[in-house]
Amino acid sequence: MSEEILRRYELLKKYAQGERNFTAINLTEVNLSKMNLSQSNFSDAVLFVSNLSGANLSESNFSKANLNVARLSNANLNKAILNQATLNVANLVRTNLREATLVRATLVRGELVRVDMTLANLNRANLSGADMREAILTEANFKQANLSNANLRVATIQGSHLEQAILHSADLTKADLQGADLTNAELRQANLSMANLRNAKFNGANLRWATLNGADLTNANLSNVKLSGANLHKANLTNTKLTNASLVHADLTEANLMRADLVGVDLSGAILTGAKLYEVPRLNIKADEIVCEWIDTSPNGDNSQVYYFKSSAESKRFFSQQSPTVQIIVDSPLDLKANVALATTYYHLGKDYDCVTRPPSIEVSYRKTILNFRADSDELLFMLAFIVIFPFADAKKAQTNVIEIVKNIPLQEMNTKILELEIKMEQLVKKNQRIQTIIDSVRGKIAFFSSPTQLILNNSSGQGLVLSSNPDFDKENCQNIREQTFALPPENKVVDFINSFYYLG
Repeated sequence: MSEEILRRYELLKKYAQGERNFTAINLTEVNLSKMNLSQSNFSDAVLFVSNLSGANLSESNFSKANLNVARLSNANLNKAILNQATLNVANLVRTNLREATLVRATLVRGELVRVDMTLANLNRANLSGADMREAILTEANFKQANLSNANLRVATIQGSHLEQAILHSADLTKADLQGADLTNAELRQANLSMANLRNAKFNGANLRWATLNGADLTNANLSNVKLSGANLHKANLTNTKLTNASLVHADLTEANLMRADLVGVDLSGAILTGAKLYEVPRLNIKADEIVCEWIDTSPNGDNSQVYYFKSSAESKRFFSQQSPTVQIIVDSPLDLKANVALATTYYHLGKDYDCVTRPPSIEVSYRKTILNFRADSDELLFMLAFIVIFPFADAKKAQTNVIEIVKNIPLQEMNTKILELEIKMEQLVKKNQRIQTIIDSVRGKIAFFSSPTQLILNNSSGQGLVLSSNPDFDKENCQNIREQTFALPPENKVVDFINSFYYLG
């Protein structure tokens, strides 16, 4: 009888007698395929080149065991413990490792095709060069794990933890990483073509020169991510957060960036020809040497509304958007009493009007007060101005100017909204005793709100438009303005202001 058979016989005999402790046992090249050895202790065991294919090893302990080149295909290792075990070049094809613990385990160049590691813990494990095609890794823990050069094509990695994991040059083509956490992960030159990355977190991750063409990054968080030189051709970045990300020389040709947050992004040298940019804030973007011939600004991303840039300078201006603001300049310094009344008034107005989403920034000098209200988009400027001037005595005349201006501009939807807003505000004051009381108190009892004002719009292209200016503004001796009207801005100024809304192209 061969030594290998004797060792197998002795092991199975002891197991049948109820023994489960096989610490440091030497089972090199032993054939234990399809055997039941569940709940055994094989810690520090030597199982080099052993055959455990189809074996039941569930809840067994293989801590620090040597399983190099072992065959474990179709084995059941459910809830097994393999901490610091070595499984280099081991065959784990279709192996059940659900809820298994492999902390600091080494699986270099392991064969893990279609392995099931659902809820497994592989914290700091080394899987470099492993073949994990079509693996099931749902909600597994790969924090600080080494997966460099691993093949994860078509793998299911939904909800997994990959914080600070090393995925340098890994192949994740068509992998499903929906909801996965890759915060501060290393993904240089990784291939994520056609991958599902919806709702994934990449905060601070390194994706330099990564391939993400056709990837779905809808609602993903890519804040502070390094994407220099990355290929995002036709990638879906709808509602994606890219705050302060670096996309230097990235290829975003025909990428879908609808409603994406590009605030503070570095797009120097990036290619954006054909990108879909409906409702995209473009604040504090660095756009030097950007390459962009045209963009799609249609609501459905169907190229029904396309804007062609005539020069690189024009495309740079487009991507260097400023924050659109409504500015009220009051010809009086703000005192403490007026400040409380101002905050109270805008708080209550914000309850009734959705576009009043944030308080104004306030600058106070010895003679004047400047209120700046940030709008979410250019098209909301007129509506926001109509509302925020409301607490001041100049409100009625300033609002009349807004109505007159929008009657003659090519934004029919805005015209309708402004006229509806006028009616609703009148009804609100009549029906809402709270608003009426506030207005009566601030206008009648606090001089600040009766001071002359200027109402100014500043759009995202940096152009300004004075909607109304009290004739007594900046004058020492104020006159009675009840019968006066506020001059309208010149028609050509209004046209230029509206035409600088790029989405109208």
